[in-house]
Amino acid sequence: MNTDSKDKILSEGGSRLPTAEQRLRQLGIKLPAPPEPFGIYAEAVQTGNLLFLTGMLATAGREAKFIGRLGAELDVEACHEAARLAALNALAVTRQHLGSLDKVTRIVRLGVSVATSGDVREQPKVADGASELLQDVFGKSKNPSRLVYGVASLPLGVPVELELILEVSA
Repeated sequence: MNTDSKDKILSEGGSRLPTAEQRLRQLGIKLPAPPEPFGIYAEAVQTGNLLFLTGMLATAGREAKFIGRLGAELDVEACHEAARLAALNALAVTRQHLGSLDKVTRIVRLGVSVATSGDVREQPKVADGASELLQDVFGKSKNPSRLVYGVASLPLGVPVELELILEVSA
């Protein structure tokens, strides 16, 4: 979908902006089943009006959908898609915990770890896979602060791991 089409969907011709759940439907996005933990931890922890999500991976069921490192086995485009899938998993966990994505009032922080080899400098382009999806669903006004960095390896051999902190309503 091109940027102009997205803008029309997201602004509804300048009238009241649709909710996050409405945006998902308008964009034709169906969330996957929330991933199950790969260890002993909670995937979402809420304290007050903050929801902390554990590291989100590009998985479907219990299987990694992308394996490798940026600059070695995978290119920017593949890692960008992995970041998008990890963000879809994050949205699925958020909906499961809150009951609706409409309870998200702000995305506070997005942390993106990118497994790289050598002197790779394209981590921000990879992180945009998650950032673009979150902006499409929640709108530009809820864009988070973001930390992106390269690491030697990640769980299951995946190229990307996301961490999200969300502000939520009661």
